[in-house]
Amino acid sequence: MQAGLKLPDVTFRTRVRDESVGGPNPFRWQDMTTADYFAGKRVILFSLPGAFTPTCSTYQLPGFEKMAAEFAEKGIDEIYCMSVNDSFVMNKWAQDQGLANVKVIPDGSGEFTRKVGMLVAKDNLGFGMRSWRYAAIINNGIVEAWFEEPGRADNFGADPYGESSPENLMRYLDAQATGVAAE
Repeated sequence: MQAGLKLPDVTFRTRVRDESVGGPNPFRWQDMTTADYFAGKRVILFSLPGAFTPTCSTYQLPGFEKMAAEFAEKGIDEIYCMSVNDSFVMNKWAQDQGLANVKVIPDGSGEFTRKVGMLVAKDNLGFGMRSWRYAAIINNGIVEAWFEEPGRADNFGADPYGESSPENLMRYLDAQATGVAAE
């Protein structure tokens, strides 16, 4: 992906709380589309190899959660975290992380991740197919800015983190606000 490209049309299978379901697990399936998440909004989307994994749970997701108000001041309407995990896992991770600002998007089959060219094999870690770590600023479904970690490859031995960090996206937004091109 790169700036100026439209996001692919994908339907995400999500689970949402619905008290009318009753019982100890009051959730129902709800299909959400790319348009449902991205149309008419300026958002941050970041994707990572997996829920509950060290870098994702210690730095990336908590960093975006912590900086949500600052991003809102820069014109960001929503912050989405995506992973090639199912909705059950993503919802439990969101609960575990105590998320109030970042919303999770389950790309259980990896369809969106594949269509944006970021699906990689992580068999070396026992993960199977997962997302390469990246972040983007999306404006009404169009990529405004793309931040991809270096070295994208199947079974890459390292887990680079920096380009897709909340701090790096904030530097871009600060530079944009002052009319200076981000590095």
